Amino acid sequence: QVRLVESGGGFVQAGGELRLSCVASGRFSSTNTMGWYRQTPGKQRELVATITSSGNPTYADSVKGRFAISGDSIRNTVDLQMNGLKPEDTGVYFCNLKTPFFPFIDSWGQGTQVTVSS
Repeated sequence: QVRLVESGGGFVQAGGELRLSCVASGRFSSTNTMGWYRQTPGKQRELVATITSSGNPTYADSVKGRFAISGDSIRNTVDLQMNGLKPEDTGVYFCNLKTPFFPFIDSWGQGTQVTVSS
């Protein structure tokens, strides 16, 4: 069973910065993708940024140039540095781990709240 534990998040004023961290434990392939998704009330969970175990990042258009994702495939961690935060970045941020091979894994953390005031 895979467990994802998130830390970071909180309350910040617009223009500020926050850093989210996530560590994965359990049994899973070293070939995987870890990342962050966010959800706001009434909306579907959306991708923020992901990074493959080989180091290839993907970003939502809305965060490009402001957020930076980094991963450590040895320690099984993924961090999200969020700069230039906007009120529309407010939401619950979830860490995710996916594996492309059998046994397929799609695990989620418990979520951490990010609130950006205007």
